Amino acid sequence: EQSHIVGILDTFTASIANLKEQIGERRKQYEHYRDQLLDLEGKEGVELILLKELATVKRGVRVVKTDLEELGDIPVFQNSLTPLGYKEIHNRNKNTTFVICAGAAGDIGFSETNFWAADDCSTINCGERLIDKYIYHFLMTKQSFLKSKVRKASVPRLASSFIENLKVSLPSLSEQSRIVSILDQFEASIANLEAQLQEREKQYEHYRNQLLTFE
Repeated sequence: EQSHIVGILDTFTASIANLKEQIGERRKQYEHYRDQLLDLEGKEGVELILLKELATVKRGVRVVKTDLEELGDIPVFQNSLTPLGYKEIHNRNKNTTFVICAGAAGDIGFSETNFWAADDCSTINCGERLIDKYIYHFLMTKQSFLKSKVRKASVPRLASSFIENLKVSLPSLSEQSRIVSILDQFEASIANLEAQLQEREKQYEHYRNQLLTFE
């Protein structure tokens, strides 16, 4: 009976390990193509422009934790890419890139839903020359630089001036769209694998608890 139980559970753990390996490989592929596609400096037709000339970097609005809900449709981003909680109203529209400026300072996110940006979350409102998702992928190539500018203190902080003064490689809108399309396919593939992993881990826990309950 022990051997039977081990055989069933080992099938799940092997599947989980395989999915984790696939996710790791897919992330490496995304990073490789992202860095390759966005290495545009000096190429014909590509301008190098300060971000603040192409978009508005805007600090969020402070929230009180007691005003937040545990569940909801409007996530509140404060000091990490994990929502601090949820609100009934939003102050930023969907499809917006944001940068965490305290706590997990330097982390870059993109929200496909309306959300609330708290005061330690700076959002990037793009002008007509810049595609929202393009600046997200571009900033991901600059994440190491941004993290190197984080002021180490009791609460790590990143000044918005470092975001605003980043030089952005700006190809045509059609080229931006092409790059986004390629990189979004990798992100969608990663998200699909992560969903499979989450489901497989739940299945493992369910069968483990069921098989190992003998009372």
